[in-house]
Amino acid sequence: GKAYLMDGRPNRFPRYVVGNTITRPNTEKLKQFKGYVTSDDRGTGRFIDPLPLETGHAMLLAPDAPERMVKITSEDAELMLFDGRVLAQNGWYVVRSLLPAEKTGKVLTWMVEPNAVEGWIREPNIGFSQVGYLPDQPKVSVIELDKKDKPLETASLYKIDNNGNEAVVFNGKIESWGDYYKYHYVKFDFTPICEPGIYYIQYGDCKTNNFIIEGNVYEKITDATSDIWIPIHMNHMYVNQAYRVWHGEPFKEGYLQAPPNTDHFDLHRQGPTTDTPYKALELIPGLNTGGFFDAGDFDIETGSNISVVQNFVQTWEYFKPLRDQTFVDHKQRYVDLHRPDGTPDILQFIEHGTMQLVAQAEILGHMAQTLSNAVLDNYHHLGDAASITDGLPYNPEHGPYEIAADRRSSGVKDDMWAFTSRNPYLDQMAATMFASASRALKGYNDDLSERALQQSKRLLKESTELMAAMPQGRPGRGFGSGNFATNLQLYISTGEQPYLEKFQEQLWPALERNVSGNILTALHAIPHLDASYKEKLRPYVMQYKEYIDQLEKDNPYGVPIGLGNWAGSGAIVSFGTTLCFANRYYPDIIDSNHAFKVTNWLFGCHPYHNYSLVATVGATRPKAVFYGNNRADFSFIPGNVAPGILFRQPDHFENYDDWPFLWGQNEGTIGGNTAYLIFGWAFKYMVN
Repeated sequence: GKAYLMDGRPNRFPRYVVGNTITRPNTEKLKQFKGYVTSDDRGTGRFIDPLPLETGHAMLLAPDAPERMVKITSEDAELMLFDGRVLAQNGWYVVRSLLPAEKTGKVLTWMVEPNAVEGWIREPNIGFSQVGYLPDQPKVSVIELDKKDKPLETASLYKIDNNGNEAVVFNGKIESWGDYYKYHYVKFDFTPICEPGIYYIQYGDCKTNNFIIEGNVYEKITDATSDIWIPIHMNHMYVNQAYRVWHGEPFKEGYLQAPPNTDHFDLHRQGPTTDTPYKALELIPGLNTGGFFDAGDFDIETGSNISVVQNFVQTWEYFKPLRDQTFVDHKQRYVDLHRPDGTPDILQFIEHGTMQLVAQAEILGHMAQTLSNAVLDNYHHLGDAASITDGLPYNPEHGPYEIAADRRSSGVKDDMWAFTSRNPYLDQMAATMFASASRALKGYNDDLSERALQQSKRLLKESTELMAAMPQGRPGRGFGSGNFATNLQLYISTGEQPYLEKFQEQLWPALERNVSGNILTALHAIPHLDASYKEKLRPYVMQYKEYIDQLEKDNPYGVPIGLGNWAGSGAIVSFGTTLCFANRYYPDIIDSNHAFKVTNWLFGCHPYHNYSLVATVGATRPKAVFYGNNRADFSFIPGNVAPGILFRQPDHFENYDDWPFLWGQNEGTIGGNTAYLIFGWAFKYMVN
């Protein structure tokens, strides 16, 4: 809604796209990368061409906001302002000039002048947990300061009483941690305040929103994720919530075999053969069952779905959550939120995920890479998942967009594809998951339990043989007997000694290579082995403590902050889960207080802003926008966990909360959100 001037003419950026367009012949359209097409012309042979909102030679953006004001001028070219949202919801305003034809040398000149506010200093970012604090836990606010800002001596904690009055209850000294990339960090420790109530922090002129100190603040941190986000992402089901339908039943027509040598736009590739009994573009019957949408899109990423079921199983086996807030009926293919059906939701989630993955193993003979979109136009679909395709199998005998007279097939090339090139590593991951899922399903769905265990044994054997046959020197060849996690799960499920022997044989070298990456699996073995195993593991837990202590020196938050192009909430959640289990078995080595650093980070104590990274959790100020399948509405799905705080070279952390379309910051995934689920339950178990 900011104003702008074009050649002195006042105007305003529209809040919602309202620009005009024309259509032009496809022959005039620039070819997109690899010939992909991002829109469906419905057989017209024409593409949409936006018209400019304004034109001129001098444009002043946001003259009413000095911190945002930018001036663009061009004496030799016309400036054209477009609204890119005409073509894509993730588009934005574009200023452009056309390069003149048949001209060399200096062909066009722009002058771009961003306004600088003299003496500007960034406002302090007071990090704290939006969820609140237990009375007896550590309570430390990390305050992020502009390096030009002089730290204050103290900060204050205010309490709001029963009459709404505010009063200072604690003044604490500010302790400097030091510089970390762009900013300077100080800490305000208010641990001595234990009385339940509503509080806020005051640092100079900056005041936080309120938070709670109470003994039950963490009780509901997983409810939105398990009650809302997860069931909404159940594929091949109609999902209802009160008056709202989140999506109808998607992909009724099933999945076609991806043709050999197909390079997919979402990083997948079908190899030179299908590795299945099916021919290119042949319907593979039976795959449209169970499974979960991956993230903000609607594909089934097999690797993610494997980890999802594993997360569910571990949550069930350790904590037995009996929460029942979701109606699931696979015969009707119907899900209803906030409607108990007498069965723990987590069991139904395990069943739903296992149904899809067992179907892949049985029908294809191994695990698919992905079940995904065949055309880019419906890959970026926003809206009801059931409308991505027409629900009818593609029949090449029909003309484009033609529907058969019996309405049982169509000429619309919108069917999803199964990418089926065999990957023995993926098969081995599935073997691990199937072994554990078989235990959880036993007594609930015995048929599926038995089939899962059968596939676990078969896939382990076959993947072992495939990896052993790999050329010398190829990564992974040495794991020809299955990885230690697979052997552990099969031992737990079957009690067969050879699996235990392989687990023991492979575990200790793995810990020598990487303690922090492998210690969690080692901890999961403790309930199933004798006391000597636990004692042998102790030195590695001591090494892990050294890693924890080093993090306190590495950054002011004491957690493993990722610096890659996908923000690091996932690694921090995994760190938290490991801390909880390490404390469970070795409380004399791993202090439970370390885990609060993880909840603090997730719920608001992090760089850039102090919003909770979990949608609707910490309801005073959670993030407002996420990259979910409703991102076109600049909204969220409750319980979604954002990747979070993304590092930008050379020294900047950010997480946009007014722009959902940056997936590395804002796209919650089924793997990440179910990892948060097990962390949440492990954390609640630890603090209760």
